[in-house]
Amino acid sequence: MDSLKPQSEGASIGCEGARPQRADAQRNRVRLLEAAESVFAAEGISVPVDVIAEKAGVGVGTLYRHFPTKEKLIEAILIERIGSIAAEARCRLTSDDPGAGFFGFLEHLVEESSAKRDLILALSGAGVEVEVLVAPVKEELHEALADLLKLAQEAGVVRPDVTEAVVLSLIGATCMAAGQPSAVPPSAILAIVCDGLRASPSTG
Repeated sequence: MDSLKPQSEGASIGCEGARPQRADAQRNRVRLLEAAESVFAAEGISVPVDVIAEKAGVGVGTLYRHFPTKEKLIEAILIERIGSIAAEARCRLTSDDPGAGFFGFLEHLVEESSAKRDLILALSGAGVEVEVLVAPVKEELHEALADLLKLAQEAGVVRPDVTEAVVLSLIGATCMAAGQPSAVPPSAILAIVCDGLRASPSTG
């Protein structure tokens, strides 16, 4: 994938990560990520970067300063998206109701995955190695989900034979099924999945 600018011009950008960004720089970064998500999902990742900058309401130079290559822009989108989901999972660990925390997070996860499905398809279809790019932050998500699951099982809400891998497989299948033509809403599929995960008097 081509660089957005010559590497020699972008070499100094790496120093920005060593100090806090100004508020306006942070706002610009957020706007660029949101614009890139929308444009990539609608038009694919071959879209010219000046289209992204225009949609974000910033100059192309600002985009270059934040993301010297298109790979870095894509990586930042994916890390930001999965990182926010992992943060949501960690927040739910403090819930007074472990069952509500666990099942509420599954609902959130399906909603987010369904909403960003077009983006993931665009990236995957362009040959972007999504799994490789998000591996570190995805591990954080897995750990947070495992903790939520453990709390729910200890509270007797989720059946004890369920593993984190099973939960993720079920959520993945739910999102895939919801993306098929004439599919039922993902919330309807998830409701059945959650019923299957709940502990019964014989398993709790």
